[in-house]
Amino acid sequence: MENALTPLEEVRSNIARACKAARRKSDDITLIAVSKTHPAETIEPLLEQGQRVFGENRVQEAEAKWPELRARYPDVELHLIGQLQSNKADEAVALFDSIHSLDRMSLLNALAKAMDKAGRRVPCFIQVNVGDEDQKGGCSLSELPDLLAAARAADIPIAGLMCIPPFDIEPAPFFALLAKLAADNGLSGLSMGMSSDYETAVMLGATHVRVGTALFGKRGA
Repeated sequence: MENALTPLEEVRSNIARACKAARRKSDDITLIAVSKTHPAETIEPLLEQGQRVFGENRVQEAEAKWPELRARYPDVELHLIGQLQSNKADEAVALFDSIHSLDRMSLLNALAKAMDKAGRRVPCFIQVNVGDEDQKGGCSLSELPDLLAAARAADIPIAGLMCIPPFDIEPAPFFALLAKLAADNGLSGLSMGMSSDYETAVMLGATHVRVGTALFGKRGA
């Protein structure tokens, strides 16, 4: 078992294989290690292996554990991948290097004010509710053009589009839909794909994959 791959090596190998099949470069894919609910001692082994891009769901949780880790690993890039309340916009702009869940006009206005106040522009992905699910975050397909125009008018850097496909349904059509929406709107960034489907997402154009369970095992409570 000496030659067994670590989870990080295995995920990177799978991404490389998917890229080869899709005739893409592995360097074009950003692997976001989803460290939500995991303590610093679980995150540190990935840092030691060279992983530098991490994703968190909650502002409060990230504030509690990342300042100390970043003091030791100052080149870490932190992405907010969970839903963001408008009243946490200031904290999110201060802490994160990218926000993947811009999905409504009220949040856009809060983020624009926070960025103006901080003198810092944080790239954002617009989250699209590709499955039209009532319980899930993301703007509707019909709302996307207006939200995108408002973001550009507010000088919010738009990195691309993000989606979470419906569970228990083949994700490929939803990934393809997001890729088409991005292309139609002149966007190159695609945040899509998680532990169960990141290889499919890479095949269909993902630039950022959000992988947690495959790296850390089952999440904590």
